[in-house]
Amino acid sequence: MQLPLGISLRDDARFENFVRGRNGLVCAALEKAAAGFGEQYLYIWGHAGTGCSHLLQSCCHASDPVRRSAVYLPLAELKDYGPRILEDFDQLDLVCIDNLEQIAGDAEWEEALFHLYNRMRANGHVLIMAANLPPAKLGIKLADLESRLNWGMVFQLQPLDDDTKVVALKARARARGLQLGDDVIRYLMHHGSRNMAHLLVTLDKLDVASLSAQRKITVPFVKQVMNW
Repeated sequence: MQLPLGISLRDDARFENFVRGRNGLVCAALEKAAAGFGEQYLYIWGHAGTGCSHLLQSCCHASDPVRRSAVYLPLAELKDYGPRILEDFDQLDLVCIDNLEQIAGDAEWEEALFHLYNRMRANGHVLIMAANLPPAKLGIKLADLESRLNWGMVFQLQPLDDDTKVVALKARARARGLQLGDDVIRYLMHHGSRNMAHLLVTLDKLDVASLSAQRKITVPFVKQVMNW
């Protein structure tokens, strides 16, 4: 069960720092599943920036304190290794598969996922999958696999509204030891992408730049770094 180098959990991808907004129900279901007393199978989907990858990695982090073995499998990074990489993962208590859309329509991958699903179910282990579309619109060709994807609970992650994005940005900044003024946050929201993932990437870039330049993050500094 060796994964290629570079496949690891982000340390900051945890339930504690996920700003839930309207996603309280799905977060609660995932927390229970990660602990081993919730649903055996869940499918979550959402557009870029809604937090699917964060939540799958949060599940893996949450499994560790309760001594449950877990793995995070981002298919966007693993697809080229072929479906045999899925062998033996059914022995783990929790398997979290991300970017399911990457293998939709690939007969070998679909069959491998179908068999993994069945083995996980037979072993009483938990399988959580995520994609950018609901199962019916994913383009899965193997009818048996598509039916399996609809067997459990299916959740759509809801995007954050602007007020909640501000809360999320402030929380991420505090976690990094940064102080962002309201003027900086307003500037980021109005001049950059409003996609939450893009906003967080921008914040990370500003953090690195501020450390390098030994300067506070101000509106003029943001203009300079981001060329806005």
